Amino acid sequence: MATSLSTTLSPNNLLHPNTNTNTNLTSTRVLSYQTLRPHPNKTFSLSTRQCHLVPSAVSGSPGIETSEVSEDSSSLLDTVKVFDLNGNGIPISQLWNDRKAIVAFARHFGCVFCRKRADYLASKKDIMDASGVALVIIGPGSVDQARAFSEQTKFKGEVYADPNHSSYEALEFVSGVLTTFTPKAGLKIIQLYMEGYRQDWKLSFERDTVSRGGWQQGGIIVAGPGKSNISYIHKDKEAGDDPDIEDLLKACCS
Repeated sequence: MATSLSTTLSPNNLLHPNTNTNTNLTSTRVLSYQTLRPHPNKTFSLSTRQCHLVPSAVSGSPGIETSEVSEDSSSLLDTVKVFDLNGNGIPISQLWNDRKAIVAFARHFGCVFCRKRADYLASKKDIMDASGVALVIIGPGSVDQARAFSEQTKFKGEVYADPNHSSYEALEFVSGVLTTFTPKAGLKIIQLYMEGYRQDWKLSFERDTVSRGGWQQGGIIVAGPGKSNISYIHKDKEAGDDPDIEDLLKACCS
């Protein structure tokens, strides 16, 4: 196994990807740190922000899922503003105030897992459209990064930037090195590379991502109509932790 990992994810393969393809700086303890070193002209730091896992009702997915939003989270969401691809600021609750929406939160805009998540969700967009459900992706980073992600992935839904990570903090999504480098994530990244997905290393090492360490995890919510109506939350407990698509469709479209 060690030989296979080294061969598949060698520095030459990871650090010089095709810029027209997809990916994320999320690997496993099995990988050597040499394969993850940044470009020699770039620097990055590890975030010391602690992550908190809050137990809640769990369904079929390995992540943390619940239909409850704390009063603190609801209050904080009222102050969150995200930005569309034209740089217009929008209160996040407007994304679902007048409609039902699946809102996916990316780890960061260069992330390979997030590019897979975009395709994973978009593959069921016909069902969402038939049910009047909007499909949205939010990423922590700049509007320019969001625009690059949208252009590279050809994502069929809406893309927004959260440069302050405010929505992630309000929803208490986890963050940390140990939620990023896991054996399961390492195996999944190999699978994604074999499927043709690639990390965008340029986006991964831009200031907006590096300044937060790149260790942020995301999640998926089903919300609306009504700004306080959040009926489903999946909180990724580690990188690449997607919910079962059928569970998600039951929550949004049944």
